[in-house]
Amino acid sequence: MPITATLTIQQWGNSLAVRIPAAVARSAHFEVGQKVDVMTEEIGVSIKPVGARKFTLAEKLAQFDPAKHGGEAMKTFPVDAEVL
Repeated sequence: MPITATLTIQQWGNSLAVRIPAAVARSAHFEVGQKVDVMTEEIGVSIKPVGARKFTLAEKLAQFDPAKHGGEAMKTFPVDAEVL
């Protein structure tokens, strides 16, 4: 569900700025240091992340398929150079 925030544009040096509230940043999956594209639109601007976003742990777990990814991943006996 989209989160809406009404903000005030502030002066920041020779530029203008708004702070993105934490709830909006979380909803948009924004992180500190992340690169974003800022694009002008017919009315206003849009801010979108550059590249593919990282999935949250909950999203990764939701995609987990035990039939595909299940089972023991480690061998229980020595392999190759481990055999003495």
